[in-house]
Amino acid sequence: MSKRPTATRESKSAAPRARQAAAQRPDWLPYLAAAAIPALVLLWAYSPVMHTGFLFDDTNQMFARPEAAEPLRAWIGPVRPVLMFTYWMNVQLSNQDTFSYHAVNLLIHSIAAMLVFLVIRRLMEWAGSDPRLRTWMAAFGAALFLLHPLQTESVAYVAGRSEALSGMFAAASIAVFLYRKSAAISWTEVGIVLVTFGAALLSKEQAVVVPLVLLLTDYWWNPGFSLRGIFRNWKLYALMAAGGLAGVALFWKMILGIGTNSTAGFGMKDFTWYQYLFTQFRVLFVYLANFVLPLNLNLDWEFPISRTILDRGAIFGLAVLVTISVAAWRYRTRFRLASYGWFLFLVLLLPTSSVLPIKDPIADRRMYLPMLGLILVAIDFLGRWKADRKTVAALCAGILVFMAALTHARAVLWSDAVALWEDTVSKSPGRSRPHFQLAMAYYDQGRFDRSVAEFEKAASLDKPDVQLLLDWGLAYDGLHQPEKALEKLRQAAALGPTAHIYTQIGKVYADQRRWKEAMDAFATAEKLDPAFPATFAYKGLVHLANNDPAAAIPECRHALELDSRFQPARECLATAARMGGR
Repeated sequence: MSKRPTATRESKSAAPRARQAAAQRPDWLPYLAAAAIPALVLLWAYSPVMHTGFLFDDTNQMFARPEAAEPLRAWIGPVRPVLMFTYWMNVQLSNQDTFSYHAVNLLIHSIAAMLVFLVIRRLMEWAGSDPRLRTWMAAFGAALFLLHPLQTESVAYVAGRSEALSGMFAAASIAVFLYRKSAAISWTEVGIVLVTFGAALLSKEQAVVVPLVLLLTDYWWNPGFSLRGIFRNWKLYALMAAGGLAGVALFWKMILGIGTNSTAGFGMKDFTWYQYLFTQFRVLFVYLANFVLPLNLNLDWEFPISRTILDRGAIFGLAVLVTISVAAWRYRTRFRLASYGWFLFLVLLLPTSSVLPIKDPIADRRMYLPMLGLILVAIDFLGRWKADRKTVAALCAGILVFMAALTHARAVLWSDAVALWEDTVSKSPGRSRPHFQLAMAYYDQGRFDRSVAEFEKAASLDKPDVQLLLDWGLAYDGLHQPEKALEKLRQAAALGPTAHIYTQIGKVYADQRRWKEAMDAFATAEKLDPAFPATFAYKGLVHLANNDPAAAIPECRHALELDSRFQPARECLATAARMGGR
């Protein structure tokens, strides 16, 4: 009998201790646990690409070329210096091992998603959303941003980092603005907003619209949709305007499209600014469709230009866009978050989907940050659904699982150059570039017969340039068809003679033991570029084939003087030494 009161006293004293322990437990632990789940799913979704080599435009970037070993000062210039600094860091970490490149891409994307969570939660708070829904709906929105397959081109593709990095800094700038301590932004907060905006702009130029996003936000979320917030934050906008003018001056040549290889700007010859705008009235609906159901993603879209407002239904696209925008404006008070999200989507797409012509009128990667606007629309309508919370949560979980599975499938494609370009060719059969890239992927695998076939298709769709003819000739050489190889190589030399082309011509002749023609081709290569190391290495190899190691050694040594890493020259010297040369 005496034990019962003791047990009761212990149980009574244990309850306060349990409550005290619960109170002392860090309140961020549930959030950490919740964040761990999408992080693990993200790692699974992108796991196929973590060791994928350089693809597509990657191979033309500095990190994939011999110049990668140059010091930092050679990397940093007027074009995207913040982006180039991250690539330089990757080179220092792993040189040509691509794992660190993909890991950094995932890190950038994860940070961007966390910032998106903060942005959504604050906007839901300002919209007066149910306090019980704010955190988990913001978490759903951030997870959707994290796992949506439309993001794969910006995350799985090393050169796509520019979109994610610029988007991350832009989201940081917006988040700092939203979480300022008072309605009137302080000078300290102005400085942080400007630094993050500058980093976004120096990662990719499309971040130039961040000031417009802040203006829209200041107007939209002030009581009565007034301009008071904008006037109150004049110091931020004045400095941003000055920075914007400096940015226009910095990128003026790009805006005008000045340059022989310009792929954007008003000086483009493929189409005019208004034709590009008409085309975008259709492009926006492709983006909307791929946000809702991303089953038709494409690395290189075959998308015809609307030459007039009536061409290919551009006028109907404009009519629908205007109708949605008018409805969003009319019902802006009732659907404040959704209507803001719609206009945010349009503003963030202005640099790539308005009047500035870009050679490729559509690209999946351009939806990286604009997706945030559509997520806000979806969250607003989900939050208004009268179903019980378990049903809504189950739907959100199902959406995320579906999107993660599609992202994983897309990442599998990105892990194999042949599979990726076969997929692209199947969706854009009338576009030359996918056929060329598929030909190169086959070539790298030694499948020269298929490579030749794809080069032929590419040449039939667009006038072949020097690079296509050169690679086509090398594919014929791989098939041991020297006459066809020489034909393509000579065509390439006629368009644009280079030392590289003539060394390949000489190499084909040498393989046939036509020594005089080979040496003549090497002599032409030397005249075109006396500092091209392959010329001298190949001349050395010809001397070795003619049992003359003494003549080979100075040629191969000269090649190594020009490039100490050139492997054929090293092999030439080693062979000459074995043959008794000195």
